[in-house]
Amino acid sequence: MDIVTIDRQGEKVRLDSISAAPPKETDRDEAKRELDELGEELFDLQDLLWGARMNSVLIVLQGRDTAGKDGTIKHVAGYLNPRGVSVASFGVPSEEEREHDFLWRIHRYTPRQGELAIFNRSHYEDVLVVRVHGLVPESLWKERYGHIRDFEEMLAEHGTLILKFFLHISREEQEQRLLAREKEPRKAWKINAGDWEDREHWDDYTQAYEEALSRTSTKGAPWTIVPSDSKWYRNLVVARTLVETLRPHREAWQERLDEVGARKKAQLEAWRKGR
Repeated sequence: MDIVTIDRQGEKVRLDSISAAPPKETDRDEAKRELDELGEELFDLQDLLWGARMNSVLIVLQGRDTAGKDGTIKHVAGYLNPRGVSVASFGVPSEEEREHDFLWRIHRYTPRQGELAIFNRSHYEDVLVVRVHGLVPESLWKERYGHIRDFEEMLAEHGTLILKFFLHISREEQEQRLLAREKEPRKAWKINAGDWEDREHWDDYTQAYEEALSRTSTKGAPWTIVPSDSKWYRNLVVARTLVETLRPHREAWQERLDEVGARKKAQLEAWRKGR
């Protein structure tokens, strides 16, 4: 898979030059088989993460309406053990949240060691929606890029593995998905006039996303741009990226668990001798 990953601040991003469709040579059935294999490995890696308590994992999902944030959570997180997994969705801030700094409501949901947290939208709304709709002065949201980098650097320094995914969908595919909600009774509950209104700001959102991706990409918190016109390919890219990020930690986590196991075994033997 030739996936665009940005891990250097200031790297230029042009979303219009990145395809939202899967590569032509990608076979859907093979992708499903690989996803299942990755899911099994992901479950094992999460088990080591939970037991070793040396790291935590934060997954950030951002994307335009209908890009598939909920679907990604359903199909990728479905391979995980619910124990140790949390999902936080960030909508319009409450009155209490608006009375604090913009990261206050975010920090409370970051994962503890051993845990994996998924953000369905995130602190990035405060340099996206607020910018496009002029909810705060430009002088304020521009400073937030630096605050976000510092915030994520702090999390990384304390052992959080950060994966940020921009679910990249084309304007044509988004329209089809929005119209499908009107045609299918079981999806009608998702209808929101605001989604159509935001389509009128497509170019403004493109610029906002491009700058956010460019200015907040770092080695410790890279962005992966996920082609999301095909849901099955989107799920594969997210799962593969997650497994490839966790896999290098397998040995260290296993060593920690072996140490803990040996210590507890010795404690049990001492208890038996002392009976």
